[in-house]
Amino acid sequence: MAPPSKLPPHQQPGHDYWVYPSEQMFYNAMKRKGWDPQTEDMRNVVAIHNSVNERAWREVMAWERLHCEECPNPRLKRFQGRPSDLSPKARLLNFVGFGLPFDRHDWVVDRCGREVRYVIDFYNGAPQPGQAAPVAFFLDVRPALDSVEAVWDRIRMQVAWVVSGRWMER
Repeated sequence: MAPPSKLPPHQQPGHDYWVYPSEQMFYNAMKRKGWDPQTEDMRNVVAIHNSVNERAWREVMAWERLHCEECPNPRLKRFQGRPSDLSPKARLLNFVGFGLPFDRHDWVVDRCGREVRYVIDFYNGAPQPGQAAPVAFFLDVRPALDSVEAVWDRIRMQVAWVVSGRWMER
């Protein structure tokens, strides 16, 4: 378990599961970060936030399946929001013409005693015709290039994606 200073204030040390913040906690956090949240929107905002985090966890688990023999039950150990830090991949994609992510998180997974860091870039989807705001999020979840093993995992997943033909689907 991470030291208490690395856990969000609502997460108590020793819990076997991650606890999401309440609507009030989320509202207070948004205010601290300079946003102007509306109380009546918090139920929907928290539901979307939690749903996006669950999707990110499923994406992390897709990577972790590469190591299921070594560790069948990885756990989220801690995370850090890094909204003002661009990942090298986000910079590269922006350089070739793609938009920038609106947020970034680094999640550290406990792979049965070994820490593995994941980078998650959060992108807005394109707005639908006649709508001002995007209605979708895109997540780019991958192991941070902190080890040779992470590089190898990224190569393996990229090759599997290309071979599968999913990149040609619309």
